[in-house]
Amino acid sequence: MLSSLPAATKWLFVALAAFTLFYLVQFGRAVVARANPAERVPKPQAGAVGFVTAFLDTLGIGSFATTTTLFRWFKLIDDALLPGTLNVGITLPTIVQAYIYTRLIPVDAMTLILMIAASVVGAWLGAPVVSRLDKRKIQLGMGIALLVAATIFLGGLLKFLPAGGEALALRGTTLYLGLAGNFLLGALMTLGIGLYGPCMVLVSLLGLTPAAAFPIMMGSCAFLMPVASSQFIKTQKYDMKLALGLAIGSVPAVFVAAFLVVSLPLDYVKWLVIIVVTYTAITLLRSAARGT
Repeated sequence: MLSSLPAATKWLFVALAAFTLFYLVQFGRAVVARANPAERVPKPQAGAVGFVTAFLDTLGIGSFATTTTLFRWFKLIDDALLPGTLNVGITLPTIVQAYIYTRLIPVDAMTLILMIAASVVGAWLGAPVVSRLDKRKIQLGMGIALLVAATIFLGGLLKFLPAGGEALALRGTTLYLGLAGNFLLGALMTLGIGLYGPCMVLVSLLGLTPAAAFPIMMGSCAFLMPVASSQFIKTQKYDMKLALGLAIGSVPAVFVAAFLVVSLPLDYVKWLVIIVVTYTAITLLRSAARGT
């Protein structure tokens, strides 16, 4: 329970509660303000997609790449609205993940808080830029981002990326490098590249145990996504029906994956993710090249 956590972590939870309230108020106001009642109805397809991708997300695979792939396969979304819809719709399940994993894995509090802060600043500076990009630039950026994500997945499976060390804290030069890396990942999150895979590579390169990536990456996303979402909500650069469906379908999947799944042969799932993410990246880049 909270009584057994360090004081700094307790304050982190208090701050996360404030960010959660900020997100709920922003999104709630946007939903109420929509004049057309039909736009406030969550899409069932998005709820189903959200359940599947949030389940895999909670196990460390990430949800941005998989959600992008499924949305494009089923032709549910305009590419220009992808980054905003992903950020707005996946914020709530990510916050739940952060509460769970920050309590379960004892990462050094200073390392955790500073890494999270760096990612939030990156998202705060990146979201206004991304929300104003045209469709072709978003297709190009997301296509490249998905290829990076597929490469990271492949590196983990083939063991040519670092396996990590045993540390639970960063200090000195490694801490500064970690902050710079997470700042960049926070900015890229707003473009639609998931933070999980790159963050796991980052903490492994810096000598942290791979398990430390879970509270760092989930905590980072839980704080930065409300900040990024507010920018997309303000500019209305997202699909509200899809975002609502994602939020509603995702949260139950987080609890199922975190507390009910004991073991799952994820290597086969990761190979499938690599294939479909690579395919989606290629189609996005082709669309950008053709201007379609």
